[in-house]
Amino acid sequence: MPSDLLDDRKLLDAVGVLIRRDPDLAAVVERHGAPPMWSRPPGFPTLIRIILEQQVSLSSARAAYNRLDAATGGITPESFLKLGDAELKAVGFSRQKTRYGRILAESLLDGSLDLDSLGGLEDDEARERLMSLKGIGRWSADIYLLMALRRPDVWPRNDLALVSAVTRIKGLAAPPSPEEWDAIGEAWRPWRSVAARLAWFEYLGGRP
Repeated sequence: MPSDLLDDRKLLDAVGVLIRRDPDLAAVVERHGAPPMWSRPPGFPTLIRIILEQQVSLSSARAAYNRLDAATGGITPESFLKLGDAELKAVGFSRQKTRYGRILAESLLDGSLDLDSLGGLEDDEARERLMSLKGIGRWSADIYLLMALRRPDVWPRNDLALVSAVTRIKGLAAPPSPEEWDAIGEAWRPWRSVAARLAWFEYLGGRP
């Protein structure tokens, strides 16, 4: 079974462990304090929002998500599939993301993907289940595990804000290579999800 889910208490305990272990993370906490316990509810709406966030700013994705919510009267697989191409384009979906959203909605309705079952799976298996869908890559699956399933030890790859913050936190001359990225994360096991929240907090300048 997966490790205990992160909550406010575990987050603070993990921050304590990390700042004793790594002076660079301790400096982040000195500047900004502990990060918020950012999380999202598990389910279809959160995955749709993550799809919207792929390769765009969080603010534009949030605006598109809010327009979708208004257009559907509540984001569900059924309500999403009722919208046509033109309606989804007006909301802010590209042709590609429209396809991804429909694949996801149809997979939930036909039972080929059971989001409720992910909670009982280990990280790697849950990630593989999500990535079996077209449009859900490693980044999207990791963000879902970290934010919605609140797994404590997820280290997202190719997150531009996270890479920027870690580069600054560790005083690197250039963004880390994939091998360097994994090595940096290894030092923060089993609390890499908390290290990620600390890095995002640094990226935001301490703004929640």
